[in-house]
Order: sequence, then C-alpha cells, then structure tokens
Amino acid sequence: MTHPFKTLFLACLAFQAVVGASTKPINVMFIVVDDLRSELGCYGVKEVISPNIDRLANKGMLCHNAYAQYPVCNPSRSSFLSGKRPDEIGIVTNTVPFRKVLPELVSLPQLFRQNGYFTAGIGKIFHLAEPRSGKPVFFEDPLSWEYFYDGMLDASKLGRTGEGRNLTHGKLPWCTWLAAKGDDDDQPDGLNAAAAVRILEEHHDKPFFMGLGFHKPHDPFIAPQKYFDLYPLDQIRLAEEPADRSEQIPFALPNHTDFASFTDKERREFKRAYQACVSFTDAQLGKVFAAMDRLKLWENTIVVLIGDHGYHLGEHEWWNKVTVYERCASAPMMVWVPGAKGMGEPTHALIEFVDIYPTLIDYAGLKAPHRLTGESLRPVMDHPKLKGKKAAYTQVNRGKVVGRSVRTERWRYTEWGPDGDDGIELYDHSKDPGEYHNLSSKPDAAEVTKELTQLLQQGFPLNK
Repeated sequence: MTHPFKTLFLACLAFQAVVGASTKPINVMFIVVDDLRSELGCYGVKEVISPNIDRLANKGMLCHNAYAQYPVCNPSRSSFLSGKRPDEIGIVTNTVPFRKVLPELVSLPQLFRQNGYFTAGIGKIFHLAEPRSGKPVFFEDPLSWEYFYDGMLDASKLGRTGEGRNLTHGKLPWCTWLAAKGDDDDQPDGLNAAAAVRILEEHHDKPFFMGLGFHKPHDPFIAPQKYFDLYPLDQIRLAEEPADRSEQIPFALPNHTDFASFTDKERREFKRAYQACVSFTDAQLGKVFAAMDRLKLWENTIVVLIGDHGYHLGEHEWWNKVTVYERCASAPMMVWVPGAKGMGEPTHALIEFVDIYPTLIDYAGLKAPHRLTGESLRPVMDHPKLKGKKAAYTQVNRGKVVGRSVRTERWRYTEWGPDGDDGIELYDHSKDPGEYHNLSSKPDAAEVTKELTQLLQQGFPLNK
C-alpha cells in the first residue's frame, strides 16, 4: 500500500504541474450556504448586500448555470459529498444519515483525509437534523473530519431574543423571523466563522480540507438586528407573476395552500428576513476571507462556494424549496482555482453539483475511490466559454410520485411519475426564464419533447 504522505507529495506535484501557481501544497476550502439562492450582487441583484461573496465571484469564476441534484438539504449534500446522484445512493429525505445508507463509501473530505490532509468540518456540511423540539441531532461524519464543530449548541440566549413573529400564526413553525439582540457571535454562524478563522491560523502550515457550512439563510430567519436594518420593509420588491401563466401541474408544489393567507405584508417580511440572513452570512464570510488574506492562503487554496440548492421567494406563489423549477434546482456557485486561466471570468456552462467531487480530486491529483457520476470542471475553469455538460438533472419525491427534471441550454423538461403519467412540464428558457408557460401540450413541441424524453432517460437509467 502506498504511504499516505507519499501519495500527498505526488498529488502536490501533480497540482503544481497543472496549475503552476505555487510551490506550496494545495488546500481546499469548501463552503456550503444553506438555502442560498442566486439572488446576490454578483448575479446582478444590486439590492442584496453581499460584498464578500461578490468578491469571491469576481476573483474566481462565477457559475450562472449550476444545478443541485435534489432541492432538499440532506439528499443534495449526500449527493455532492459522494459524487453520486440521489437515486444512485438512495437518500431522498432529510431523516436518513449519510452513513446509515453508505457505511463503506468514501466521502469527498474523507478521501482527502486518507491522503494526509487535515480535515475540518465546521457548521453544516453533512446534513444536521433539527427536530422541532429538543437538541439538534448531528449527522457529522467521524470518518471525514479530524476536527468538527458547530456553533448551534454554543450560541447565546441573548441571540434568541429580539423583535419578530411567525408569519403563519403558528401553522408552519419554521416560518419565523427574528431581528435578534446581540451581535454576530451570539449566533451559531458567527461562532462558526470564528472557529474557521482559528483553525486556519492553527493549521495553515500543512495541507487542509475545510468544509465550512453556514446555516443561514435557512429558516428560521434569525440574524442580528443590524442586518435587518439594511433592508427597509417598504423597499422590498416582490416577485411579479404573469397573468397568462399556464395552469400548474398538481405535483409541481408540495402544498399549494401553505402560503395562501399571505398578504403583501407577510411577503415583504419574509423576503426581508431572508435577505437579512444572506447579508449576515456574507459578513461572516468576510471574516474568513480576511484571515485568508492575512495568512496568504489564496495562492495555494482552492475555494468553492455553493448554495446546497435554490429557493423560492414568491415565484410561483411559493416560499420554500422542494421544487424542480429553475429557482430551486439552480443555485449559486463560484470557484477560485489558483493559476487557472479562467479566473476573473463568469461562465454559462451547464454544471452539476456532482461535478464538485471529481473536480477537486482532479486538481489535487487524487484517485477516485469509487465510480463518480460527475465530471471534472477543469476544462471550464481554464476556458469559461465552454458549454459544459449537455444536460443537468434534478429530482424530487412527492411520496410515491417522483419528479425527474432535465435542464439543457435552452429547455427544462420534467416528468412526474412513470413516463410522465402524473404530469409533464416543458419550458423554453429563451423566452420564458421564469418557467410560467408550459409548452408540453403544444403540437409543435412534439419533436423537442421526444429528444428531451430520451435525454431524461439517460440521466435516470435506474428508473427504467
């Protein structure tokens, strides 16, 4: 068996030969922001205050067409941490721990650990189950992390007080906002940022893989008051829904009545609270990036930042995740690779989150421990004008009915149930980026529907 430190040495030589950026070993900073959608300054939404995320996007490569494989936390994370699709690994709910289903599989951070890296998991990388009562149940993976910490159990009582309310009069306990008293370090994510800075200071002299997961803007929408103050309630802009939209497929949303009682007041409060949490998380990232500046880590650290999936803020009258509409299947992604030729440029290449695992081990010169479904993004990192993959796939389960969706450069095609027996959706993104006009029943869509059906079957071979 090859000694792990010899493997690490060879991997570092491979990275230096490819990137040519530094004589130091390559590190990885993998940042996952819970429920973060592509509504940020770097994506052209100037009312959202996100200077630190924008900095990374401008420094590295901003990805405009990156897609999660499942629009829920645990299935999405289990997918990109294993390099396999949700239907391949059988994790499609938030209640099943990664290791219960995949006891022998080598996760992304675990592979780096096996090859001599110091691995630190901070916050929510693997899913953390959060029951409505009692203490959180942590799904952290001891095989992956040499060090693990989450600030959820250490946040102060002061940070759980302040002005706020439940927007559904208690019907949906999670649908709550709080402009909290105290400062950043009274919140779990403030403590997570401080822990990340400390670990960087203590372990930057040897190769590391850090998984840094921020809980916000995931509900409940809690952040210090100063972040709410950035967004005056009367200036919050609501989604505009076209009057001529198609009738919605019954399975398109989990529950059509969840937000039926919302007035514009509730809608603005919800969106304001979500945006306040985005800016709060952005500020925590600023502290981590400042530490990287101070320690001169950018020259030998790959940084990947993603939202684990997208989120609705009123589009299709929905205020949550769990859909395969574009707003939920797509998510923000930006990548910094020292020395890669495409840094500083955006890309519209089609990317899937299952591509993250093969990309990082490609740059580190590590061998895949099992068959990976995704593809390395190294060509795109050097040539951002490449189109990327032919298709990106997302799925969601509604009990026994499964929605399987394929996104190409122009189209999104979704089948609900076997062969679309429970509904079919077809959207033309060249004319309808909001996906409001379902073309599946149009006679002139027959040919493209046939092509997309075949493409869908290629992406979900286990279901045929």
